[in-house]
Amino acid sequence: MRQDNGSYSMRVLNIPSDVNVFQVFDEITLRFKVKDFLFCCKGEKWQHRLSHQMGGAYGIVCSSVNRETNEKVAIKKIHNAFDNRIDALRTLRELKLLRHLRHENVIALKDVMVPIHRRSFKDVYLVYELMDTDLHQIIKSSQALTNDHCQYFLFQLLRGLKYLHSANILHRDLKPGNLLINANCDLKICDFGLARTRTTKDQFMTEYVVTRWYRAPELLLCCDNYGTSIDIWSVGCIFAELLGRKPLFPGTECLNQLRLIINILGSQREDDIEFIDNPKARKFIKSLPFSQGTSFNRLYPHAHPLAVDLLQKMLVFDPSKRISVTEALHHPYMSSLYDPRCDPVVTCPLDMDIDEDLGEEMIREMMWKEMLHYHPEVVANGNA
Repeated sequence: MRQDNGSYSMRVLNIPSDVNVFQVFDEITLRFKVKDFLFCCKGEKWQHRLSHQMGGAYGIVCSSVNRETNEKVAIKKIHNAFDNRIDALRTLRELKLLRHLRHENVIALKDVMVPIHRRSFKDVYLVYELMDTDLHQIIKSSQALTNDHCQYFLFQLLRGLKYLHSANILHRDLKPGNLLINANCDLKICDFGLARTRTTKDQFMTEYVVTRWYRAPELLLCCDNYGTSIDIWSVGCIFAELLGRKPLFPGTECLNQLRLIINILGSQREDDIEFIDNPKARKFIKSLPFSQGTSFNRLYPHAHPLAVDLLQKMLVFDPSKRISVTEALHHPYMSSLYDPRCDPVVTCPLDMDIDEDLGEEMIREMMWKEMLHYHPEVVANGNA
């Protein structure tokens, strides 16, 4: 698998090679045509020549090359990072979490560029290790996916997720677009803006999380408590999409999403809906027309039987009966790849959740302090 010489195509935008140091896109049209690009940064730890624009869910991501080391990286520019407080909190959360995470299946944050003005900077520039594409692009491409591909992608996803769960972290937004891939089929989990540690209460349990198609039943049903099993459900949806090359539950809205799930999994027994603590939500599930469900063997006739068995254990309606990430790694489908002796975990679980009511000035100050972890020279020079 690692010797697979296949490559994945990627739409790129050519940029003049003489771009000045620290220049990145400011504005792009929907067709990714550059209108303007200008970026000034304090310090020269990273000196980049811009290579091409790569997209990005929020913010603009460009690949770049370090002039001194020739290391290829990805730079994400978050323009006017404090205009939307929720997005600013997402950025801060990602900074704090990724500074502590070290795993080959989790994206590495290599640097955060220090702005010129501590009190008034508006844009944030994050420097990540560079990957070629993401799983969403691969799934929708004409690239052939063998059982070995599917198995290897799933293995890496589970391995990275086990590391996160050992760190007390729920990712809460796993989807193909948040799984970065390179030409060697290496996979890394990215986008930790919605992640939380499991000690969080109140808002943690009620706010919107997870893209709808990958959202677990307990989230759709507004349950007050949820745990690591929400990530496993998302993994199951991703795995099904790998096997079938299309989303398994492409719901148009929340109630439609639940109907699709019941249509596939079948109507649930009374003991399988006991976890639903909202009476109206439980009543809705009971009101749905009876469904025998659809066999995963029928949906994925060409899939390996062990792959189908593992998928069935991931996509269980009752979260308490859903397979855990550790159990999934020990499943026979993973036996040819998984070695528990080569499975790093976090010995001291993280507890670093952020007050959701923080104002702009405090968020900016906390981001500045995160940046200093990557730039001790700023502190040494008395500029902190």
